[in-house]
This record gives sequence, C-alpha cells and structure tokens, in this order.
Amino acid sequence: MNYKLQTTNYKLKIAWLYPELMSTYGDRGNIIVLQKIAEDNGIEVEIRRVNQNSDSDLLFSCDLIFMGGAQDLQQEIVNKDLLTKKGATIKQMVESGTPGLYICGAFQFLGNYYKDSYGTEIEGLGIFDMYTQSFKNKPRLIGNTIVNPKAELNLNELNQLVGFENHGGRTYLADKSQAFAHVERGFGNNGEDKTEGIHFKNSIGTYLHGPILPSNPELAVYLLRLAYERKFGEKAEIKFEDKLSKKAKETLMKRFQ
Repeated sequence: MNYKLQTTNYKLKIAWLYPELMSTYGDRGNIIVLQKIAEDNGIEVEIRRVNQNSDSDLLFSCDLIFMGGAQDLQQEIVNKDLLTKKGATIKQMVESGTPGLYICGAFQFLGNYYKDSYGTEIEGLGIFDMYTQSFKNKPRLIGNTIVNPKAELNLNELNQLVGFENHGGRTYLADKSQAFAHVERGFGNNGEDKTEGIHFKNSIGTYLHGPILPSNPELAVYLLRLAYERKFGEKAEIKFEDKLSKKAKETLMKRFQ
C-alpha cells in the first residue's frame, strides 16, 4: 500500500551492521520491513552492509542503524571489531541522536560489560548504562513475549508488542526508567524486574526476535520517522496500514495469552 510523500528526492541510508555474522532468527526481515515501508511512502533507501572490512565513514554517514543477534563465536568476532574499530563511531552516532535498533547480542554489546558463566568480564561499548551476566545454574530465558512499550513512544492503540526471546544472559539496567517496555508475558531483560530492553536517546535495545519489525511494523514506522525528521528537519507522515499484518499480530497475541 503506497502513501507517496508529496516531495521527492528523499533518501535514507540504513546501516546494517555485520549482516553475515549478526543475523540470527531471521533478522534480515527487519531490514526488509524498513526498506519496504520507506519505499511505499516515497522515501528512497540505501542499505549499507557494514562488516569487519568496512571503513567507519561508511557507517558514520548513515541515518539509521540496525544490528541483530548471533551465536557466541560470531559475537566474539564482532565484539573485537567493535572495540577496536567501530565502537567510537557508534557511540558518537547514538549520543548525537541517530536512531537505531539493536537486537539481543547487539543490545548486550552496547552495555558496560558482559560477564560469562565462568566469571570472565567482557568489555562492552559503554553506550547503554547496563550490564549483562550469565549464570551456570540458571536456564536460558526462552519463549513468546508480550510487552507494553513506553507510553511516550505512542506506537499503537493497544500499546503492546509481540516477539520471541531466547537468551542466556540476564541484563540489568542502572536506571529502570530507561526500559524500552514492561513485560506482560515472558521474561524480558532478566526474568526478575519486568523490564524489557532499553530506550536511550533515539536508540532501542531489545531481546525481541520474531523478527520484531515484521511482527510489529509500527516500530519500523517510528524509527523511520525519527531518521527522516532528524535528517530533513521536517515532519514525515509515514504510514503503514495492512489488515493482514494487524490480523496476524492479533492472532499471535491470542495464542500467547
């Protein structure tokens, strides 16, 4: 469904960080949804695949950042590259308000540190004020999830998002008011305090897979609006109305409850 904007020649550059290494649980679907909704609203999109060999300038000139999750081995490779090459650029972009979506392992990377089940502390980028810890005697947090995002985000009339989580690490925010959402069903950051993810500046970290944007396209609209308004300095009436998508979400929510 097209909603072409009146003005043409609008282009957004989306950075897809480590697409070959950080794409667990169909995270490519998030990129597809961002591109499709933007183009249906008359906004040209350039997807920039930023990997280990990419120059930081390729990332810095982007208007929106996305990074997905991965397995332990891939995360070790990416974490080393972030700490030595691209971390400073990402921090500068986040602090200056560049919108971003960081899923699972990517969410953990932006914290202060990750402590594994053996007690080894792995340095993070220190962008989000939080830490993640894994415990030998605690099970993974796995299952379908329903969360209530921050009311101020005004994402949808139900104020609920759906997803799937699967993580061994438990994340603890220094300031719980920065949580992206409140858990209605599932575990969220740690299975204890009902927080899910983080909302900092214009960036969102979350454990919701699914992928999250095909399941909740209103969040894609929110991110695209932020990117558009920040780049062009004007309001964007970006819309997405799809009866099938809405019905699918309603069905999932009934199934989860």
